[in-house]
Amino acid sequence: MARTRFLPDRGLTARMTLVMFLLGALFVGLVVTLMLVFAQNSPGTMVLIGLAGIGVAFYQWWSSDKVAMRAMRAREVTPEEAPELHGMIDRLCAMADMPKPRVGIADLDLPNAFATGRSPDRAVVCVTTGILGRLTAEELEGVLAHELSHVAHRDVLVMTVASSAGILAGMLTRGAQYGGMFGGRRSNNNNNGLPVWLVVLVVSLVVYAVSFLLLKLLSRYRELCADRAGAYLTMKPAALASALQKITGEMAAIPQKDLRAASAMNAFFFAPAISGASLRSLSSTHPSLEQRLEQLARIQAELGRPTQ
Repeated sequence: MARTRFLPDRGLTARMTLVMFLLGALFVGLVVTLMLVFAQNSPGTMVLIGLAGIGVAFYQWWSSDKVAMRAMRAREVTPEEAPELHGMIDRLCAMADMPKPRVGIADLDLPNAFATGRSPDRAVVCVTTGILGRLTAEELEGVLAHELSHVAHRDVLVMTVASSAGILAGMLTRGAQYGGMFGGRRSNNNNNGLPVWLVVLVVSLVVYAVSFLLLKLLSRYRELCADRAGAYLTMKPAALASALQKITGEMAAIPQKDLRAASAMNAFFFAPAISGASLRSLSSTHPSLEQRLEQLARIQAELGRPTQ
């Protein structure tokens, strides 16, 4: 974790290290398995698969901020264009003793915010016009502190890189299904051998399922960690709780097509772009609203107790 005044969390560090190790091993295992599967039929394919695997991971790392900004149709804004937003981030960065990230705004009614970037120096914190129009200054400050803590903890980078295995597995799954529709090729010259497309499909589905579960577990913990760190930095956990309630409540008023369009960014959002009972689902990238509010209530009680 970067040396800032955000509350450190050894649990988050341990989880990030474990997830990166396991997903790294999974990623390497996937590439090696595919190289072995294709080795007999097409040795040149081995090299291409290895290069493709490295390329996916590098692209995810290098272009994470640009990809996220394009996905949300967001643009970077200057202090002259958004003086209040910049001023708020300036104050929070000074309080946290951390480098100021770039600032972006997405012209969307969906009330949300996210942080992304491969390092604190390349990070960007982006808010939507929907959140700017719905929150008070104190509530928005709490949300921004939450997002800045993601940058300071470097968990945004871990989430971005860790998703590479799942992305590659998803691509291979679709490719294998396409190959299966047209007969595919055998894994060897023996007609009794398993078809190559079936081997690729099974391996890819296993990798995708494992990476999906690991990322969801890390994502939920890091959101609780960011709530906690942001609340202690601003010393206003009630404001962050109020922002959470407003944003999750407003999700029900957002058209489902807009929620679906933004769902790919759920792991990075302050609150997932879903509504209703689905907030409790197994696939949710965030802990339940109740869990987050309970934690903030405990912090509020702690801060409200007189010192001995």
